Amino acid sequence: MSNNKEWFDDEGFWETYSPVMFDDKRWAEVGEAAGSITRLAALKPESGSSLKVLDLCCGLGRISSELARRGFVVTGVDLSVSLLETAREDAAYEALNIEYVQCDARSFKRPDFFDAAVNLYISFGYFESPADDLLVAKNVYESLKAGGSFIIETLGKEIAVRDFTPGEWFERGGYTVLTEYEPVDSWAGLKNRWILIKENSAASSSEKLPFRIEKTFTQRLYSAAELRALLFEAGFAAVEIYGGWDERAYDQNAQTLILVGRKLR
Repeated sequence: MSNNKEWFDDEGFWETYSPVMFDDKRWAEVGEAAGSITRLAALKPESGSSLKVLDLCCGLGRISSELARRGFVVTGVDLSVSLLETAREDAAYEALNIEYVQCDARSFKRPDFFDAAVNLYISFGYFESPADDLLVAKNVYESLKAGGSFIIETLGKEIAVRDFTPGEWFERGGYTVLTEYEPVDSWAGLKNRWILIKENSAASSSEKLPFRIEKTFTQRLYSAAELRALLFEAGFAAVEIYGGWDERAYDQNAQTLILVGRKLR
């Protein structure tokens, strides 16, 4: 694992951008995602259940909270201190059984501990080295009990190409948001440039100036076949592929890319 600081290791970025990136649509998906996770991982919580689920790159704890409400013992792992603080506050307010751990996904593992693990909302593939993506998958494999499942939801390369747009703008979270996208390295990655603009309300009415901040980062793109091969290399014995939380086929009508890796019993 590289010791160089990468773009996501920036608290200021998450504090500013998280309300924009995690919009109402993402929150609305939580119930459907949690239900599908329960089915795909064959989790059947009962009263007093001790089934353990890892939410890797948990962010604000949206899926962690929903899984905890459904009776699972949840561990959420993220690198961002500020996102974890918000997640802990929300869990405490609802008295939810969630452990939150501040750790890099490349370092976290608990051998033979979890019944299932999830990595959702396009949070896979942001490390500079693809070897680190494999390292994360191997750590998850080691952390699962025999018979456990690892569920990844991300932007598949096929969907990125099909729906590509060079940029857009919209209003969200009190900002005017400008985005620019550029495929890099023959679609091995997608370069993102996000610009947030907001009027400076602290200035006097005659002196109001726009506040502007921007961030550029690149996401590695995997086709379904490439990501399946990565999970096999990490040790998973079987991998299923879906095109949405309704478990539709991953074809020309896919909404997202979902993979379920199975660890042998």
